[in-house]
Amino acid sequence: MPDHPFDVDAFLAAPRTARLATNTPAGPAVRPVWFLWEEGAFWTLTGPWAKLRQHVEADPRVAVVVDDCDLATGRVRQVMARGGAELLPFDVPRGRRKLSRYLGPDESRWDRRFTGYLYGDPTAGGAVWLRLAPATLTVKDLSYAVEPPAGPASP
Repeated sequence: MPDHPFDVDAFLAAPRTARLATNTPAGPAVRPVWFLWEEGAFWTLTGPWAKLRQHVEADPRVAVVVDDCDLATGRVRQVMARGGAELLPFDVPRGRRKLSRYLGPDESRWDRRFTGYLYGDPTAGGAVWLRLAPATLTVKDLSYAVEPPAGPASP
């Protein structure tokens, strides 16, 4: 296992938004996505409501970046991944794990479109997983020291 400057699994377990880049005939397309980091791979939901599936079917090469930047503390961390994505059948348990990260454990409070992914017919709705097991994973800690604010000038 590579030596990383921070715990990548813990970082990716937090409900962060990733940016996923695909190749299109018009050039790169980048979109924000919710994801699940599981089994050494990024899992994100897609379907006919987005062009993501079409892009990956045409060219499976994708890139993902997940980062955080806290100006108050100077903490700046990045995880970047590249590789070939695959489209896999949707499964409810993984969907529940992903959505509960972002929406909380109480499904009764979730917006109906999210519960629709879980309980609707995935074949009819067209929901599939996009899975990226990274060929390359780059992890950077670009954190910096934040100087405390200057106090009042001495008389």
